[in-house]
Amino acid sequence: MALFLGRLSSDEQNDLRKKLHESQGGNCFICGKPIDLVLHAAAIDVDHIEPTSAGGKDSPENFALTHDRCNRSKQASDLRVARVLARFSSLADQSAQDDRSFNLGDLLAHYGGGKHDLAVTLSGESLKTSYPLVGSHEIECFPIYTDKISGFRSSFINLPIEYLHHDDHINPRAIGVNLRKLVVEFYKGLPQLHISLGWIDTTQGDHVKVKLFDGQHKAAAQILLGARTLPVRVFVDPDTDVLLTANTNAGTTLRQVAFDKSVQRSLGSSILSNRIDRYREERRLNPDDESFSEQDLVNHFKGERRQMQRYVLDRVRDSITMDPKNKLRDYIEYGGRSTGRPLSYSAIERTFYQFFIYPRMLPTPFNYKFEDGANPRQLEIDQIVRLMNMVADEIYLGQFDPNRGTRRIEIDVQKGSDIAEDHLRAFRMSKEEILHNWVRLSRSVVLQYFLNTGRPVTDDNRVFQREVPEVCWGNIRNFIGALKRLPLWVNKDLSLSLFGTKRNNDYWAEIFDSGDTPEGARVMPSGGLDLLEMIRGDE
Repeated sequence: MALFLGRLSSDEQNDLRKKLHESQGGNCFICGKPIDLVLHAAAIDVDHIEPTSAGGKDSPENFALTHDRCNRSKQASDLRVARVLARFSSLADQSAQDDRSFNLGDLLAHYGGGKHDLAVTLSGESLKTSYPLVGSHEIECFPIYTDKISGFRSSFINLPIEYLHHDDHINPRAIGVNLRKLVVEFYKGLPQLHISLGWIDTTQGDHVKVKLFDGQHKAAAQILLGARTLPVRVFVDPDTDVLLTANTNAGTTLRQVAFDKSVQRSLGSSILSNRIDRYREERRLNPDDESFSEQDLVNHFKGERRQMQRYVLDRVRDSITMDPKNKLRDYIEYGGRSTGRPLSYSAIERTFYQFFIYPRMLPTPFNYKFEDGANPRQLEIDQIVRLMNMVADEIYLGQFDPNRGTRRIEIDVQKGSDIAEDHLRAFRMSKEEILHNWVRLSRSVVLQYFLNTGRPVTDDNRVFQREVPEVCWGNIRNFIGALKRLPLWVNKDLSLSLFGTKRNNDYWAEIFDSGDTPEGARVMPSGGLDLLEMIRGDE
C-alpha cells in the first residue's frame, strides 16, 4: 500500500474513493466500465496512475480508482498505459466472439481510419496529393525514389489514418501480444525506428487505396496512443506478387520478421493463390479452371519445386487452422510461448497435421469429385477439423479454464494448491510428447477399422483422404473418452515424478505401449492401452 494511503483513516480512504469516483465519472480508470461504491465495495483498488518507481507522486492527484481485477491483471504498471492495453484487449475480444482474429483493419475502423481513397497525381519523379476529406486542402508534393536493384518506385508520406487501409492479402497477420511492448515503448517517447509500408495502384485511376502490408503492429500501437497521422513508405504501382514473396521471405527464410508458423502457412497459402493465377494465364486457361493438379503446379514452376510443395501444404494447414468451425483453435497459442492456452501451434503441426495430412502432391485435379463430396484434399481438411472438434468437446470445452491457464501448474500441485481435475487433465494431455502419442493412436483406431472391414489403407498418411464412416467416428470418440478417464491425468502424486520433468515422445510411447515408465513404475493398465477395449465405449 502507498505510504499516503497508509496514513489515512478508514473514513478518509472512503472520502478519497468518493472523490476519485466522481472525477472519473463513476467508471474504472482502466477498463472504463462502471464502479458501484456499494456493490463493488470489496472489489475496488486505489492505485498510483504513474508508478512512484517511475517518478510518480504519492499524492491524491496521482491516484485512480479501479476494479481490483483490472488492477491486478493490468498489463503495464502505468495505469494510463494499462488503460490503452485494456481498450485493445476489449477490441480483440469482440473479434474473437465473431470467430476471427483482430487485425489492423479492425483497429482502423474503430478509430475512424480506412474511410477514404487518396487522390494522387504523378508528374515525373514526384507525387502530389491532398487531404480535403479531413479538412486539409493544401497540396503536398513528395519525391518518388527508384530502387536501382528491384526497380520498385516509392515515396515517403505522412498520411492521416482516414486514408490508410489494411492489406490482409499480403499481410494476414493478426495483431498479437507484441503490441503491448510497442505501446509501452512509444508511450515512453522512444522513436519509431522502422515505418510502415504500403502500396498504391495508379494504373486504374487517380483515386487509390493506400494499403498497409508491413509494420501493422507499429501502426496499431501509435493509433491506440492517439496518433491521427502515420509515416508510410508507399510503393507506387508495384508488382504485388513480388511484394508478397519478399514479405514472406522476410518472415521465413531471412528471419527478418517474427512470423509465427501459423502466419507463415497463411502467407504460403496466399502465394499459392498467386501461382495458380499465373499458371492459368500462362496455360491460357479460364480464370475458374481447376482441371489441373497439385503435381501439375509443381512441374510447371520447376525453379520453385520445393517452395511450391510447401505452398500447397501451407494451404491445407491454413484451411484447417482458420476454419471458423474449428473449435480447437481457441485453445491454440499461435505466437510462441504462452501461459493462457494449452496447445502450441507447433505441437498441432507435429501431431494432427503430421499424422493426418498427406505430404505428397496429388496427381488428381483440384476439382476431382468435389461436387460428390469425395475430393481427397477437401475430405482430409474436413475430417481433420472434425477430429479436432471432437478433441475440443471431450477435453477442453468447459474443462480447461483459460483464466487459470498453464503457468506453474505442476509447481502449484506440488504445493497443494486446489487445481480442478478437468483443468489438470486437459493441461497434462496437452503436453506435446503426450499429445503426439495419443493422436498417433487415434490414427491407429481409424487404420484398424479399415483393416477390419477389408479395405486397408495403403498409405497411413492418406487415412483421412477416404471418407470415415460414422461407426468409426464413434470408435474414435470412445477411445478419447476412455483415454481421458485414465487416473494418471488427475493423480497429483505423479506431479513431481512423472509430470514435473520434460519427457520425449519415446518415453511416453513406452508408457502407452507397456503401461510402465522406462524406470519401471506402473502408471497405466498393465500391458499398455488396449485399443479394442477402449473403442467399445465401456465406462
